[in-house]
Amino acid sequence: MEGTKKQVFTIQVEDGKPGKDGQPAVGPVFRNILAKDGFPPLDPDMRTSWDVFRTAAGKYPDNRMLGWRPFKDGVPGPYLWKSYKEVYEEVLQIGSALQQLGVQPGSRVGIYGSNCPQWVVAMQACNGYSIICVPLYDTLGAGAVDYIIDHAEIDVVFIQDKKIKEILSPNCTSATRLKALVAFTSANNEQIKDAEQIGMKMYSWNDFLKMGKDKPVQPRPPQPNDTCTIMYTSGTSGQPKGVMLSHESHGMYVKGVDLFMDQFEDKMSTEDVFLSFLPLAHILDRMIEEYFFHKGASVGYYHGDLNALRDDLMELKPTLLVGVPRVYEKIYEGILKALADLRPLRRVIFNALYNRKLAGMKAGYTQKTASPFADMLAFRKVKARLGGRLRLLISGGAPLSTEIEEFMRVTSCAYFIQGYGNACRHFSGFRFLPADCHHHRSTNIFV
Repeated sequence: MEGTKKQVFTIQVEDGKPGKDGQPAVGPVFRNILAKDGFPPLDPDMRTSWDVFRTAAGKYPDNRMLGWRPFKDGVPGPYLWKSYKEVYEEVLQIGSALQQLGVQPGSRVGIYGSNCPQWVVAMQACNGYSIICVPLYDTLGAGAVDYIIDHAEIDVVFIQDKKIKEILSPNCTSATRLKALVAFTSANNEQIKDAEQIGMKMYSWNDFLKMGKDKPVQPRPPQPNDTCTIMYTSGTSGQPKGVMLSHESHGMYVKGVDLFMDQFEDKMSTEDVFLSFLPLAHILDRMIEEYFFHKGASVGYYHGDLNALRDDLMELKPTLLVGVPRVYEKIYEGILKALADLRPLRRVIFNALYNRKLAGMKAGYTQKTASPFADMLAFRKVKARLGGRLRLLISGGAPLSTEIEEFMRVTSCAYFIQGYGNACRHFSGFRFLPADCHHHRSTNIFV
């Protein structure tokens, strides 16, 4: 096998400058190797988040866009899908209904709940009518949702059914400023009455859709410099901090991910499927989804139980998975348990094949060429445990141990990279290119 190749990810584009007249010295300027000749121009169909979605709906109307698993007798069934055309029509209906409530461009609308098609439809409706989307989530601490509704001056909240009681609770004093709650599915009679008592209207999802369908209003597309979303973060102290992100920055992010993914040995296409379960209220998952929309690909949502994530993997058969370290730790533990149940000779063979492929990857061979024999004999079974189609795995949220990173790279038959995000700068990054098969230590990573 050939020797290990030196990997270059950054390039110097400007020399440093010595200190002068009391001013401090400035070090050299480095850029990602993909931007060595300057930053790529923004495509005309990617100037805003709305442009990305509207263009995709026009190019791929019949492609599967959003998938979910309906429950029957408490058990999740097969995935059902909405096409780009169907989602676009719902977006116009939801946006039109918001206009009837008097929600004007620049107003703030909250979205509170787990990832699902309704979350994205509400988000895109905000985009299409120049309304600012404000994700709400309670992991920021007790009272965070109440604080954000008041601080962001939110007018309407789209909400998961099980979260309705939290907004209607006496502890949520800011609810009195809301014009309406729109349930992801429906609300019961008691909740409707409680909402009326504080001067707020309650709508089921279908009723709100009909309201917009009966009185359609043309979209009011945003400008690139308009605020797209306000994402709240914990900051370092005190109350959550709202980060205002523009439409242009969304478009630039999708362009950046597109450029990055173009380095992938297997190019992303309309056939790709993303399993979404990291919160859409966080920048990493949202931007991956917007990239998938740009490609005309599919996004399927987990059914709500992270402990049963493997069931979603087997049902959806995704090609891309983005998870936190704990997800990959559980996958790792499950594979080790399965290995422990093998006969000693088969474990010896597995370890020998592991070391053979690892050596090939360290020598610079690609995922596909490092050891096709090992993949066929042993690791295809690991791939099958993950749905059978995964081509790229991304870990984010915290550093992943080098041991597990190496194990996933070798055994999953998929490329594995670590990402990190920073809502304060509308930024998510990756520590190396998707086709890089070398191993990089996971310590001291900014997350």
